[in-house]
Amino acid sequence: MSAPVPWAARRLLLGLGQTAAVVLLVFALTEALPGDAAVALAGDQPDPERIAAAREAMGLDRPAHERFADWAAGLLRGDLGTSLVSGRPVTAYLADGFGPTVLLTGLTVALLVPAGVGLGVLAARHEGRFADRLVSSATLGVYAVPEFAFGVLLTTVFALRLGWLPPTAVGYGTDLLAHPAALVLPVVVLLSRPVCSLARLVRAGMIEALASPYVAHARRYGVPGARVRYAHALPGAVAPAAQQLARTVDWLLGGVVVVEALYVIPGLGTVLINAVAERDVPVVQGLAVVFGVTTVVLNLGADLVTRRFAPRAGVAA
Repeated sequence: MSAPVPWAARRLLLGLGQTAAVVLLVFALTEALPGDAAVALAGDQPDPERIAAAREAMGLDRPAHERFADWAAGLLRGDLGTSLVSGRPVTAYLADGFGPTVLLTGLTVALLVPAGVGLGVLAARHEGRFADRLVSSATLGVYAVPEFAFGVLLTTVFALRLGWLPPTAVGYGTDLLAHPAALVLPVVVLLSRPVCSLARLVRAGMIEALASPYVAHARRYGVPGARVRYAHALPGAVAPAAQQLARTVDWLLGGVVVVEALYVIPGLGTVLINAVAERDVPVVQGLAVVFGVTTVVLNLGADLVTRRFAPRAGVAA
């Protein structure tokens, strides 16, 4: 096994390479988008001369490699660019949508970890019995329902029919924490699929760990059952769950576009949808880079957690 520091250095270098690849891929994909901000600003009856003048004013008539070089240089300085439509910095758009998205993400993760791990451990402890079958069937059934359909169902029942919760976040602005009732349905929808996948991963990992030789050895030495489960078996089951949790947090921070659109929450997903509709390429690029770098960082953290709890898993750099 390689020493921890060299492995961490190699993994960090790989992360830097992945970040550079994300930047290049984001620019290439946004360049391939049909139309641009000049066309969007021209309206339903575009004037070719007006479009050409707008492109020149926005710098869209410059060669792609020049625009990429300027954009990449700005990224190194922490400058994500300026909106072509409003003239505002892209960081201002991030600031607008950051709060609601991070609030939803934080609440979801805070509930996801104890719920997913608890259900997985419960199912593993009662493998093959009623509790295991109930948890496995429920998680499989809920996971099979798309977030949008599940959200519509919950809204219909608890907001429209029973009137217990508000159907959307309209009128609450970005200060959603002051209106907790508006967060209940979005958080439940966001939890629905991740908690199912996390619980099933923890269950499988716990069953495998409980059947391992080192757990059997601990039992032969008279180690109490609770200590065997939580001090010996659970750390081994957490390793694959950490990878799933990293992907889940990345998905949540990516804007949770469907849930934000369904409940009219002004988060990063809404900002991204509006930017795509307006062909505001710098905003799309800036958000995509932030999401991509977040993915790289979260997966690096998941690899570190996996190596810490299950070093024999051989996380590759």
